[in-house]
Amino acid sequence: MPCPHCDADAVGFAVPPSIREYAPADAVAICTRCLRVVPAAEAGVAGDAPVDPDLSVIDPAFPSGEAGVALALCCGKLESFALNRAAIEALIGHAERAGADAFAFFDRLDAPDAAFDLDRRQTALRDAI
Repeated sequence: MPCPHCDADAVGFAVPPSIREYAPADAVAICTRCLRVVPAAEAGVAGDAPVDPDLSVIDPAFPSGEAGVALALCCGKLESFALNRAAIEALIGHAERAGADAFAFFDRLDAPDAAFDLDRRQTALRDAI
């Protein structure tokens, strides 16, 4: 399952109905390197996408369940904070209601090759939320 942007591996998963409006498709994939989120078909994910993916293969900071899915979708939006601010805030809120500490997640996330500058986004998130 290669990422169409950087050819790294991608992890596919189904998006829960409660946050589907923030995803590019019902099933998506997140890149293990650049953290971009694309429709599963674009990453070559075939078959049924898991509802509870093992996102720890990307980074151990990812929580399980809907909290992890919401934070994965959030990562996919962070490339353009200004354009995606409402979606980012909604996804962080969803992750927190599902039991995750979003700010601790971003503090622990090790993503040197992310499509966004993690340090700058952490500052923007703290200022916005």
